Amino acid sequence: MRVVAKFGGTSLGDGTRIERAADSIADVVAQGHQISVVASAMGSQTDELLDAITFETDSGDRAEIVSMGERTSVRMLKAALNSRGVNAVFIEPGHEDWPIVVNERGEVDVEETQKRAAALAERLDDAVPVITGFLAEDEDGDVTTLGRGGSDTTAVMLGKYMDADEVVIVTDVEGIMTGDPRVVEGARNVGEITVDELRNLSFRGAEVIAPSALTYKNEDLGVRVIHYQHDDLLSGGTRIEGEFENIIDLLEHPISCLTVAGRSIRNQPGVLSRLTNALEDGEINVDAVASGMDSVSFYVEADERERAERILHREVVDDDVLSSVTTSDDIAVIRVLGGELPNRPGVIRQIVNPLAEAHINIHDLFTSATSVSVFVAWEDREETLRIIQEHFSDAV
Repeated sequence: MRVVAKFGGTSLGDGTRIERAADSIADVVAQGHQISVVASAMGSQTDELLDAITFETDSGDRAEIVSMGERTSVRMLKAALNSRGVNAVFIEPGHEDWPIVVNERGEVDVEETQKRAAALAERLDDAVPVITGFLAEDEDGDVTTLGRGGSDTTAVMLGKYMDADEVVIVTDVEGIMTGDPRVVEGARNVGEITVDELRNLSFRGAEVIAPSALTYKNEDLGVRVIHYQHDDLLSGGTRIEGEFENIIDLLEHPISCLTVAGRSIRNQPGVLSRLTNALEDGEINVDAVASGMDSVSFYVEADERERAERILHREVVDDDVLSSVTTSDDIAVIRVLGGELPNRPGVIRQIVNPLAEAHINIHDLFTSATSVSVFVAWEDREETLRIIQEHFSDAV
């Protein structure tokens, strides 16, 4: 079995934790498996280095300074492994075996990185490579970084390009939890979660694994998140399932929009709950919801429109805050799904501007961490789909 294990800053926060990490790596080696290690800076060292830069500096000097955190970690971890009889070597930018290269735009040079990662994988029987996370080299050999959370990206990228069976992210949480254990009682570990679910959670504040890392996960590559106190790198934690699909899809049938108007709805606790509960009781499936200060819109199947309208009208009549309900029919929805969406500035403009130039009115537009949904008139659906495919296919 071939494993890439990434140890976060907390899991390498002091000498005791580094020894614990080294013990878990040594156990994997003793079981006859191949392992590569990616190390973050110890504790909060990267933030401390950044805070210490109180002077003007260029990006190159800045990258060299902040790289010292990871450079220290790999030396500590390599020494701890050597003391346990494990043949280990630290690899940092400038090393002849350094794998991650970026082009002049700061994007990963996939072809060169794949070639170097594959060469590194061929030598895993000789030694355990302990690789600095977060860092990369440009084409001139200068140090640069992969951005916040870059150690996660390093690990999953190398897992993919080194043809690993699994990437294990060692962090300070018990895998993915049902809620923040510091806030809610009874939070428990989620045994498995999809990349789409986790990507949405990550972009909405869940600090478990960097969203950019998940773009490198494919169906064949296992990814798990475990707590640094778990010790066993080969079991436990939360499995991350699946891979991002890149799709531009047109819903095959029209939908309807029902809008409930009322005074300052957004400031009235419970209004949205009453409306959605009423639709749920009526077994009406809601495709999407949009809310404003004085209105809430529900998108439902066209053949459910009349029944949904009667349900919502009853709620309007019974509530002094609500004033009326109205409907719009024959609406089409085109969805763009892709793991790279959040990393591409201007993707919304790539949709909106061409549609405006074609004089197509957008009824609504919804975004999440992994998708964009565009609602237009049913008669504009084919032209909208053509335009989005033409202008946006390269973004997914």
